[in-house]
This record gives sequence, C-alpha cells and structure tokens, in this order.
Amino acid sequence: MNVLTENFSLYGEGFLGTIRLTVFSSLLALALGVLMAGFRVAPVAALRCVGTAWVAVLRNTPLTLLFFAMLLGLPRFGIALPFELFAALALGCYTSSFICEAVRSGINTVPLGQGEAARSLGMTFGQTLGTVVLPQAFRSVIAPVGSTLIALAKNSAIAGSFSVTELLSTYKTLNENGYSVIWSFVWIALGYLILTLAISALFHLLERRWGVAR
Repeated sequence: MNVLTENFSLYGEGFLGTIRLTVFSSLLALALGVLMAGFRVAPVAALRCVGTAWVAVLRNTPLTLLFFAMLLGLPRFGIALPFELFAALALGCYTSSFICEAVRSGINTVPLGQGEAARSLGMTFGQTLGTVVLPQAFRSVIAPVGSTLIALAKNSAIAGSFSVTELLSTYKTLNENGYSVIWSFVWIALGYLILTLAISALFHLLERRWGVAR
C-alpha cells in the first residue's frame, strides 16, 4: 500500500489526465464517427468516397504511428497545440473510424421504408438521417460503441510515451524513485479498471434504457 499512499497525488494527477484524454477523445470520436457514417450512406458519391477513405486509412494505420504523425508532423505545418490536445486528436480520429462502422451497421438495420417515407414527405437527406434514421440506429449500436470507447480508454496509455500526463506515465517517476515495479503497475492497472468499468456501467444503463429489446 505504501506505493499508493506515498504517491497518491501522482496517481491522482495521472488518473485525471487519463479521464480528460478519454473524454475529449470520445467526444471527438463520436462526432467524427457519426459524420463519417453519414458520409458513407450519403447519395453523393464524393461524400461516400471521403467516408470510405477515412475509415480505410485510419483503421489500417497503427495508432502509435498516428501519434507520431500528430505530435511530430502537425507542428511542421505551424500547428502548435499542447501535447494533450495532439494526443486527443490522434485517439479521437483513430477511434472515429470504428465508431463510423458501428453506426453504419446500425443505419443498415433501419428498414428502407423509413427513409422512403421521410423523402415522400419532402425531407432532405440530412433531415431524414438526423430525425428518422439515426435515432433508430442509435438503439442498436449502444453496445458496440461502448466497447469501442472502452478500447479508446485503454489505448490512451500510448499517450504517456509522448510526454502526456496520464495514468501509465506515472510509472516513469515511480521507477526513478525506486518503488516496486510490480506494485506500481498493479495500481496503474486498477486505475484503468475503474475507468473502463465506469464506461461499461454507463453504456449498460443506456442499453437498458434505450437499447433494442432482444
């Protein structure tokens, strides 16, 4: 217990950093993922190409390489941001490709007649998608989106290697101070477990409230 009690503030700072990174990245991933899912089912060929390219590139790019591209590549173009924001961009963009596919699969479960009925009433594609299709698709994708965001929370550990304050980065300080490696990682793992269980519980509640009855 001395590893935790003597470094509680260090663990707390890292835990809060992981929470911030997870929240910011999740919001970005959800926004981009839904947008790209809309692009992928859009009647405009150019938008479908953009959505398809976004998913194909990001899903097949190693996350660590994407971190390097964001943290080392963007500053070369004059884009200077705190490392935490660069990390959130990398995590959010990467995860958005998986969110996109989950949402698109949910859209495909909505009967075609729903969209045809909306169009017969004079609704545009955007109105049909936003008010008719997505609300129904949301009910069937709660579980896969939750699993994707849990994976995002765990993937945030990569940010610690890029000077971002998060839970796993506390290991460096603890190791330099001579604390037990095993117990250092035990408390780090417990922190990630708490975060992922919280996300799981949240999406379990959402699924019970709005999910499709099986």
